[in-house]
Amino acid sequence: MKMIITGGAGFIGSNFVQHMVNKYPDYQVINLDLLTYAGNLENLKPVEEKPNYKFIKGDIADRGFIFNLFEKEKPDMVVNFAAESHVDRSIADPECFVRTNVMGTTTLLDACRSYGIKRYHQVSTDEVYGDLPLDRPDLFFTEETPLHTSSPYSSSKASADLFVLAYHRTYGLPVTVSRCSNNYGPYHFPEKLIPLIISRALADEELPVYGKGENVRDWLHVADHCQAIDLIIHNGREGEVYNIGGHNERTNLEVVKTILKALDKPESLIRFVTDRPGHDMRYAIDPTKIETELGWKPRYHFDTGIAQTIQWYLDHQDWWKNILSGEYSNYFDKMYASRL
Repeated sequence: MKMIITGGAGFIGSNFVQHMVNKYPDYQVINLDLLTYAGNLENLKPVEEKPNYKFIKGDIADRGFIFNLFEKEKPDMVVNFAAESHVDRSIADPECFVRTNVMGTTTLLDACRSYGIKRYHQVSTDEVYGDLPLDRPDLFFTEETPLHTSSPYSSSKASADLFVLAYHRTYGLPVTVSRCSNNYGPYHFPEKLIPLIISRALADEELPVYGKGENVRDWLHVADHCQAIDLIIHNGREGEVYNIGGHNERTNLEVVKTILKALDKPESLIRFVTDRPGHDMRYAIDPTKIETELGWKPRYHFDTGIAQTIQWYLDHQDWWKNILSGEYSNYFDKMYASRL
């Protein structure tokens, strides 16, 4: 089995690459990543010398490049993590999100059609569903929840999902889609909430929290997410969407206070800032479908998972300090320039 994992140098993608390389030594795993601001090859250090792993730098929206790659490698499976994913960045520059998240996806789909792929999997987000009211804790996103996007980011992901499902119906392409809640864990890019709070709290810097910190997210450990995708690509039904949630709802303020307590830092560091436009209030996923069909269950409860995550960032300060300094962007040249 030969698989291309796009966006494999990002947070979730790199965790998934490590998962697949280590679990399936007979699989050939190709990590395709453009190495934009969130792509970091240092995330792949644990597997970069493994014989069943290979890194290729490239753009999923570059049609000529993608078709040449498929002609050369002839992959059996594609798992697409590659995406612009930061909501604030999408508000500032929507066009970039359309190019990567929509046009990049359709380029991959066309290549998969041409080269007879056995499975294409689209990694999506619960943000395509919009949000839920804070006063209705009984409501959850299911796979049947209508798409109701709030930002350019979620709109681009919803559009990509619809193209994937349309290619299944129109062309019979063997596809699956997963929509996950907020991930946390090792290798999370420092601009995201949990690593941002950890790094700034350690430096005794102010901690920006949107609005009143009331926004609720269902937190999913990245290792649980990787296991879920593994099950879907091997056993999921073609043409289906699977929601992946952690059963771990917390307000943003609760998350921040949990981190401060673990680091023995004062809550006086918290600074409430003006909320961003269209900020979704609550995400909550009902993962019944993947649990009943594929037997998946999250292994991590948030309380234990966040403690392990905080410890990982304490043990790997060079990793995130290299990112904050910009040094991580030189890793490609250090590792691969002599090999090109």
